[in-house]
Amino acid sequence: MDRPDDALIPAGTAWLDDRAAQRVCAAVAAGDHRVFFVGGCVRDAILGRGGSDVDLATDARPERVIELAEVAGLKCVPTGIDHGTVTVVAEGRGFEVTTFRRDVKTDGRRAVVAFTDDIAEDARRRDFTMNALYATPTGRVVDPLGGLPDLLARRVRFIEDADARIREDYLRTLRYFRFVAWYGDPQIGFDPDALDAIARNLSGLETLSAERIGTEVMKLLSAPDPVAAVAGMRATGGLAVLLPGADDRFLGPVVHLESGTGDADPVLRLAALGGEGVADRLRLSRADVRTLEAMTESAGSAQGIAEIAYRHGPRIATAAAILRAAMAGTEMPAGTARAVETGAQAVFPVRAADLMPALSGPALGETLRRIEQRWIESGFTLGRDDLLPDD
Repeated sequence: MDRPDDALIPAGTAWLDDRAAQRVCAAVAAGDHRVFFVGGCVRDAILGRGGSDVDLATDARPERVIELAEVAGLKCVPTGIDHGTVTVVAEGRGFEVTTFRRDVKTDGRRAVVAFTDDIAEDARRRDFTMNALYATPTGRVVDPLGGLPDLLARRVRFIEDADARIREDYLRTLRYFRFVAWYGDPQIGFDPDALDAIARNLSGLETLSAERIGTEVMKLLSAPDPVAAVAGMRATGGLAVLLPGADDRFLGPVVHLESGTGDADPVLRLAALGGEGVADRLRLSRADVRTLEAMTESAGSAQGIAEIAYRHGPRIATAAAILRAAMAGTEMPAGTARAVETGAQAVFPVRAADLMPALSGPALGETLRRIEQRWIESGFTLGRDDLLPDD
């Protein structure tokens, strides 16, 4: 049975005033069915945050959603109809509409579901209480499981039995730490029941695909301050399972040093953690693998920060400077930002053609490298005439 709270979605929330979303809601409701905004968009709206996908839940069966949408002149795509999800397109945008469901069988990765008319049963198949919140098209919050107080307190708590929730989908171990990093109150810390359940189900992490693990780890490391969450993961043994050899002792200093240089860089934070076979264990993209390798190698090289910026760009140079300072236990050296800017903007004034035809082949390449190094060591100040050999 619904247990509506007196809470309302804040006025001005984008999806509440979204004409396209409201058209989808109106189409479903026209068939005397209940329809709700659900999950992340509700959670984030209550917290005054934006950016979450707008999802809808209803007691209408998928075939009925399609029928009602078409009557309203909206296009439907059966994106996950076997699991109750259809995508309704309104004004060129798609909205996932999912029928209330309950889990019949789970294996730690996927579930067999059955449809239900009970919003509380639908809520129970979610992971955390703060994600089991719904809102009517008019913005009234519906809280079947009492998750609103947890959300307002920024307390990340599994729905009912933490052990059962994790066994339904072992990825929820990683989601727990990610949600602690993004939504948890540091003063509250971790839920003891959650940590206990996570520690007892670590073997389930080995059943997850590298893609799913990698996505969650990178989202976790993108949080403004993931230090406590990663420490909690280490304490349960989860970090060692996911990234053997990883060490989070430099993560805190990196986050501290990074705070003054711009946005959080999850690849830099991954470089701070280290570990064995990171690229394969997290199935990183080729671009992230190249970036991770460049950060790690540059931090351990003898090259100055300006030279790193010249050769690899400002992101790699800044990361190298942060990693070096973190490992040395110091602040960033004065002038680091200027060195990065200088190196990143430097343009080598000599071309191969300037040395031809007098030089060719290996001799040409070696001379170019020697001249370039001399130019770098000058602080990029020597000009073309200063660098070219005398005739």
